[in-house]
Amino acid sequence: MEFRLTPEQELMRESIRRLAAQDITPVLAKHDRNAPLPKPVFVAILTKLAALGLTTPRIPATAGGAGISMLEYGLLFEQVPAPIALSLISHESCIARLHAECDDAQRRRFLPALVAGSKIGCTGATEPDTGSDPRGVKTKITQQGDMLIINGRKMWITNVSACDLIIVTGVDQREGKTRGKVIKVVIEREQSPFEAREIDTIGLRQGMLGEAVFDNCRVPLKNLIQSEAGGTEMLQATWMVNRPLLGLLAVQLAQQAFDIALDFAKTRRQFGKTIAGHQLIQKNLSDISTAITASRLMCYHALAQVDSGGAADGTSAMAKRFAQNACQEAAWQAMNILGAMGLSTEARIEALYRDIRMLPVPDGTNEILALIHGRELTGVEAFRGTGRALPR
Repeated sequence: MEFRLTPEQELMRESIRRLAAQDITPVLAKHDRNAPLPKPVFVAILTKLAALGLTTPRIPATAGGAGISMLEYGLLFEQVPAPIALSLISHESCIARLHAECDDAQRRRFLPALVAGSKIGCTGATEPDTGSDPRGVKTKITQQGDMLIINGRKMWITNVSACDLIIVTGVDQREGKTRGKVIKVVIEREQSPFEAREIDTIGLRQGMLGEAVFDNCRVPLKNLIQSEAGGTEMLQATWMVNRPLLGLLAVQLAQQAFDIALDFAKTRRQFGKTIAGHQLIQKNLSDISTAITASRLMCYHALAQVDSGGAADGTSAMAKRFAQNACQEAAWQAMNILGAMGLSTEARIEALYRDIRMLPVPDGTNEILALIHGRELTGVEAFRGTGRALPR
């Protein structure tokens, strides 16, 4: 196994690092850390990420995509500051889903502005009573003439408060159709207005997390996604990549916490020497570094598994769950190294810890991820019924 990056990969990663240092981190610092970024600010950043191919990594080069592997996408994604990275996942996943399931006419209408980063996309699947089971949605889609009528509520959607376009899953209630089947429709906000509001959370507060309410929202019939797959299959396929990416987001945040703790340990003095010279501090630093390194490698492995075409659902679930748990503990230990200073907002580690705490839920809770991994290990379904064996 080769762990060394190619010169091209090094160059790509350095380009993202430079963009983050020059054009993203300073912008985030200028805005309230406890409030979502203004939409124009995010769009300006998104267009720069788009120019480097980060809005189309899952689209083949032959179709105008970035033409990079998922492992390379992970290498680049890890360099994007967390509030932007989380929004990038939502936006890029929306693009990948539209490209995979829309017809050519829909692609021509929806994708160019999203790919360029001039418009913001997202996906609404989760509802107040439906999270881990995407087939349990209650949002209703009916039809009046050449218009679809959407009624329902979606929650915990990254980008929804600022989005221009959203993919919505709902239950088909049209006459003459298979009632109860989950289908998807693209809602263009300017054409089909709906109510969206932000949700106040403990971390990643510069992101744009929110909920949407569709009250007789009228959408042209041509916006229905006529997918050959079911309404949830493409969602699950994109989650397989998103999960290790979210794990790498936890890695990035824990790495920042470690860097702060290491610098503090080298300068803070107690009992006549820097605390870096005390055995327990060195052990704690070693534990933190080990957790970060193991998490990073596990996420890289999951992305490489996707690239190889092998079974990656369980590996992806395992990577996200391990990375989030390990990095949350790592940030907690980093906070402890700073002692009382670790409790201050000035030290910033408490904010990093809260940001990591936001990551267990997106694209599968830790408990669901354990069952997904267990299903791959045993071949037995634990979600529905009484534990039926899966076909092989």
